[in-house]
Amino acid sequence: MSETESLLEFPCQFPIKAMGKSRDDFDAIVVEIIRRHVADIREGAVTTKPSKAGNYLSVTVVIEAHSREQLDAIYMGLTACPDVLMAL
Repeated sequence: MSETESLLEFPCQFPIKAMGKSRDDFDAIVVEIIRRHVADIREGAVTTKPSKAGNYLSVTVVIEAHSREQLDAIYMGLTACPDVLMAL
């Protein structure tokens, strides 16, 4: 899909969610991967939520997205990480 066919208008605020097994540094792993593609992650842009049983952790990072290619690169980086079970 070309950028002209995209439903998103860039730049825009875009939430990226990654889920993995609950561990102390999972949020730092997710943020480090996203930082490779985003120059500025604002304070308060990262939220975490444990699963009911506490076995998994969901990390949401709201970024200012500049292109579909940037988002694709972020998702490719997240899904390539063995600690990330799912990225939305």
